[in-house]
Amino acid sequence: MTHIQDFFIQKYQHQPTLFTAPGRINIIGEHTDYNMGLVLPAAIDKAITFAVAPNESREIRITAIDLGEEVSVFVDEISPLNRQWPNYLLGVVDQLQRNGYKFGGFDCVFGGNIPLGAGLSSSAAVECGLAFALNHIFDLGIEKMELVKMAQLAEHTYAGVKCGIMDQFASTFGKENHVVRLDCRSLDYEYFPLNMSGYKIMLCNTRVSHSLADSEYNTRREECETGVQILQKHYPGVQSLRDTNIQQLQKHVAEFPPVIYQRCKYVVEEIQRVEDSCAALNEGNIEHVGQLMYQSHHGLQHEYQVSCPELDFLVDLVRDDPRVLGSRMMGGGFGGCTINIVKAEAVEGLAETCINAYEKQFGHKPEIYITSITDGCRLTPANS
Repeated sequence: MTHIQDFFIQKYQHQPTLFTAPGRINIIGEHTDYNMGLVLPAAIDKAITFAVAPNESREIRITAIDLGEEVSVFVDEISPLNRQWPNYLLGVVDQLQRNGYKFGGFDCVFGGNIPLGAGLSSSAAVECGLAFALNHIFDLGIEKMELVKMAQLAEHTYAGVKCGIMDQFASTFGKENHVVRLDCRSLDYEYFPLNMSGYKIMLCNTRVSHSLADSEYNTRREECETGVQILQKHYPGVQSLRDTNIQQLQKHVAEFPPVIYQRCKYVVEEIQRVEDSCAALNEGNIEHVGQLMYQSHHGLQHEYQVSCPELDFLVDLVRDDPRVLGSRMMGGGFGGCTINIVKAEAVEGLAETCINAYEKQFGHKPEIYITSITDGCRLTPANS
């Protein structure tokens, strides 16, 4: 943070305002968002720091300090560039303008410690951080949920990724020591305490590319839509898998192609697991949340089929380990991280166990991140 602030002052010769935009984890509720279901994410202490200030001109000057690259465009000439990273930011500016907000040029330096390609939503943090910052420095008066929607649309339109809303929501609405249940249809949300006393969240990054994730993601969406069409013949009110239950699925199982049934069964049960996890958290029963995480991974592996051997290996490695309450793959699948709830005193030893066993099996080491749950996008005190 100090480095980013000092770099800004040296480069642009004036004082910035500092902002923090976190990455996110998802405790449970995977692939439920586009089925209008429930998710249970949280903001984490891996984050992007922004130094931003108006520059009294019509020019936008942005430096990506980790990449050693910069871009300069005029406020009135915003359009997608042929470099990917600026588009996450310019898309936010475009969305603000499309919604009628007027502002001048600004200078921006950003960088952080969210691992790229690990499924911790660095892109959402970049989008939400800039949206939050511009809202503040230009006093635009935009409600947080509107910032979330604009950040999501920035990714759709400028980055070309048709993401759900969970990542941007979690980066903006995160709350320290809480998870937040988001209803992806109504956008209603509720916080639940996550008492991690005696436990840590450990992420194990397989370092496997998500190369299959995009194509398979689209296939899964189509398979779920096919399931909804079958159910609508009997239940006209079913608009998404959110609207059905396991009893209705089982009653008409003979009408479903086997693969479609498995996909729908996973989603319906995963939405229920989010509800069950929230009930367990209200009771302080984090052990039950851990068991639900294992159930979630089983469904992702065998029914939704979006896991991969590396993810399965890491979950199987800790499944019977008394130091671990729960483990599952997190994110779109086919790579990325497992999320694990681990006894605090066991973290160091368990990390070593995972690294050694994984390297022996696959020939390269996983990356281990110990993370904690923080507030969402926020103003950060400047260093004097």
